Amino acid sequence: MLSDIDICRTTSLSAISDIAKQAGLLDHEYHPQGFHKAKVTLDAVSRLKDNRDGKLIVVTAITPTPLGEGKTVTTIGLSQGLKKLNKSVMACIRQPSMGPIFGVKGGAAGGGYSQVAPMEELNLHLTGDIHAVTAAHNLAAAAIDARIYHEQRQGFEAFESRTGLKALKIDSKNVVWKRVVDHNDRALRMVTVGQNEVNKTINGYERQDGFDISAASELMAILALSKDLKDLRTRIGKIVVAYSIDGTPVTTEDLQVAGAMAVSMKEAIEPTLMQTLEGVPTLIHAGPFANIAHGNSSIIADSIATKLSDFTVTEGGFGSDMGFEKACNIKASATDKKPDCAVIVATLRGLKANSGLYDLKPGTPIPDSIYGEDTAALEAGFENLKWHINNVAKYGVPAVVAINRFPQDSEQELALLQEWVEALDINCRVALSEGFAKGGEGTVALAEKVIEACATDANFKPLYTAEQSIEEKLMTVCEVGYGAARVTLSYQAQQQLEIYKKHGFNSLAVCLAKTPLSITTDGSVKGAPTGFDVVIRELRLCAGAGFIYALCGNVMTMPGLPDKPAFMSLDLDDEGNIVGLS
Repeated sequence: MLSDIDICRTTSLSAISDIAKQAGLLDHEYHPQGFHKAKVTLDAVSRLKDNRDGKLIVVTAITPTPLGEGKTVTTIGLSQGLKKLNKSVMACIRQPSMGPIFGVKGGAAGGGYSQVAPMEELNLHLTGDIHAVTAAHNLAAAAIDARIYHEQRQGFEAFESRTGLKALKIDSKNVVWKRVVDHNDRALRMVTVGQNEVNKTINGYERQDGFDISAASELMAILALSKDLKDLRTRIGKIVVAYSIDGTPVTTEDLQVAGAMAVSMKEAIEPTLMQTLEGVPTLIHAGPFANIAHGNSSIIADSIATKLSDFTVTEGGFGSDMGFEKACNIKASATDKKPDCAVIVATLRGLKANSGLYDLKPGTPIPDSIYGEDTAALEAGFENLKWHINNVAKYGVPAVVAINRFPQDSEQELALLQEWVEALDINCRVALSEGFAKGGEGTVALAEKVIEACATDANFKPLYTAEQSIEEKLMTVCEVGYGAARVTLSYQAQQQLEIYKKHGFNSLAVCLAKTPLSITTDGSVKGAPTGFDVVIRELRLCAGAGFIYALCGNVMTMPGLPDKPAFMSLDLDDEGNIVGLS
């Protein structure tokens, strides 16, 4: 079989204008960015607002393993399968971050015969939205240090007299807005800014700072959750970047930088239109990670797609305890559109890896035995799949299990896994998925099950309401959602919680940042554990995005590169073509 990039390059693609017309966009509602991608204007949102909504399908998965479950392949393959059945369909996915592409994961366009094309354009920069987020974010960071410098060098009264501005009196030890960069760079987690030569202050005032990856920026979450340009601007103005010396929150509006930040993101609010290898119109927009953010593509992309098509296939990052939970409790609360169906991707080898009988760690060799028949490990790992099926049911959303088939898979074990799912008390459909090897033809059976599920009545319900306290929301996600016995807040988190409540942020949603490799906050714990403790070490306010981060375990908002990064395989050949991208 050809490599992903060779499959993409040998597939004849349609002009993006043809894809736009196929989707139902008018000529003035998109502007091409080359031959195979285009920006979709928000004029489409306005025109389509009274159209009926199609069905929204969220693709999620079992607990991820280093082997990869093929969630994006299934997302794209399913959309192609629906097209094979002559259904009107669009797909919506997140924009890949350069960090994982150059770090561990590699490309994020899908794979085989189920991918978004051209895959190298999707994976590398696309139309620059993440760079716009980075620039806007760092503009606010520069504004903070500039304000501290100008207010402190001659005193607050002199500043007010000279500028006519009110002194914000920012506490330089209580700045909560880090800088960002779209790369994995552990050396930037903790830095010192404002360093000077002896007896000089020309570079500002020295303070401790750090970097997050751009996908963890609150602006990325805001981009994904905004309904239109006005909503984007309003949300940006609510961002709390620091606290004054008397403990008052300082916002981007106070710094008078919110408008310029919105200007920097004016084009980024437009989704990018591309196509799958089989010509399904696909919207790519926003890129929040699911382990450190809410892990879903944008409300705007969903709005356009569901108004134009009968079926929209999107995905939530990692397992159902991550992206799907946040799709239901954060994303759905910000829009009127709720999931109509959830597809849970599972693999034989992924379930065996979740059995706890294999000691799998990133960067270590995968034992050959995991690819062979091992019914005991499969049965033990099935507990993890059952957990995710039951988790989806908590939200009242019909579920379909997609068994993503690999060449080494045992026919007997594939049949056994289907029998186990069908025998469950809970109503859940199941089908084999072969989108990687066969494209849409390999997902027709899955598409038929999804259509059946979408025809049933969903009784969607989030786990908590805005009226509940922050503590109640955290306990609900951890105890009702994950199955934990208790939630423990560190002293720092308790202090932060009191500050947020004091300043009126009690109605915000909660976004738990934790390892994706376990339902718990410990990546080494496999299966379907119960009775564990969720320790929250830190809370971070995202007032503009509308949620509070809860950092659990050792999860990092700035990843690091492995000892053998994926960028080592990337290069250009003699004709200038990209090689080594998958």
